[in-house]
Amino acid sequence: MRARGDPAAAAAAAPHVVGAGSIILPVHNAEPWLNECLESVLQQDFEGSMELSVFNDASKDKSMTIIEKWKVKLEGSGIPVVIGGHASPSPRGVGYSKNQAIAQSSGSYLCFLDSDDVMMPQRVRLQLEAAAQHPTSIIGCQVRREPPNSTERYTRWINQLAPDQLLTQKGTRGCREELVSGSPGAAPSPRHPPWIRGPLAGSQREQVFTSNGPTVIMPTWFCSRAWFSHVGPFDEGGQGVPEDLLFFYNHLRKGGGVVRVDQSLLLYRYHPDAATHSVLETTIWTHRVRFLEERVLPHWAAFTIWNAGRQGRRLYRSLAAGTRRKVVAFCDVDENKIRKGFYCHEDSQERPKPRVPILHFRAARPPFVICVKLDLTGGAFENNLRSLHLQEGRDFLHFS
Repeated sequence: MRARGDPAAAAAAAPHVVGAGSIILPVHNAEPWLNECLESVLQQDFEGSMELSVFNDASKDKSMTIIEKWKVKLEGSGIPVVIGGHASPSPRGVGYSKNQAIAQSSGSYLCFLDSDDVMMPQRVRLQLEAAAQHPTSIIGCQVRREPPNSTERYTRWINQLAPDQLLTQKGTRGCREELVSGSPGAAPSPRHPPWIRGPLAGSQREQVFTSNGPTVIMPTWFCSRAWFSHVGPFDEGGQGVPEDLLFFYNHLRKGGGVVRVDQSLLLYRYHPDAATHSVLETTIWTHRVRFLEERVLPHWAAFTIWNAGRQGRRLYRSLAAGTRRKVVAFCDVDENKIRKGFYCHEDSQERPKPRVPILHFRAARPPFVICVKLDLTGGAFENNLRSLHLQEGRDFLHFS
């Protein structure tokens, strides 16, 4: 690995060094994984200025001992290490820790890293190249899951979304990515590297409303400091707050783009202690429904919910009263549900209580909000949807 010069000189440089990258690493009781994580920082092949900014969120294990050991190694290789933290009885949460790590860092680009993950050597280099061309985008990448057979459907979704499914543009009133020069509407580079994938201008396909969350996952995020400052900071509500999802929604509200580097640049670990498990599904559901009502449903005069079962009815009941009135039907393939003829919202305060028709999907009219999970029916649902020759984003969107 190439030496990066005098660490002291790097630390004394201007507050935000243009072209420099800061790896943002929040840490809380990460002892089992930290050595491998920090080794991956050392192995980066990026030849520009790079620093590591660590914030220790009240770890009770040997995390700080490991960090101090690696500080010597990293700075000996020319990578400055900035360490902050607190020793309060309780952690203050991932959002707080990320914000603190960013505040104490100095690079003009931010590379987010979870303490239980491992970067591939080319990650900073390739994502910084993409971020320089897309200064108002979140840059993600493909991942390799560990253990390999954990969350197989989710991992396929992360890695295989088409470029125009990464970003919603419906309801954004003509927002576009800022490309290459940073000026609004600048033309994309004719020499985009083939591994950089992003949405085309005017794209109408979208999967940002699904239960999977952000279309590029938080542990892979890379962006400019200027754009983060425009969108952020992260919510600091602590345990149980989906700070990545809330930031992602704000990013989209402000017209941000989403780009994925189509190489596997991160070993993404799955384990029971991961912070993501502290966020209740009901919390995420509420945020997703509100974002759907904000971004899409005001533009539809009427719509059909595809799934007359539990998830479809749950979505219907979760909608605001005015939005529920736009639901003209449920649709399904289950003959028992279709024979029943309607769904009655028993908890409604309206009189008479709403009775929403249940139709076969071929008899229903788009647009559809689809509450059927992908990749679970052996291709039957996907084939049914494909047979209607609809356009994603205009005629339907995926919610489950």
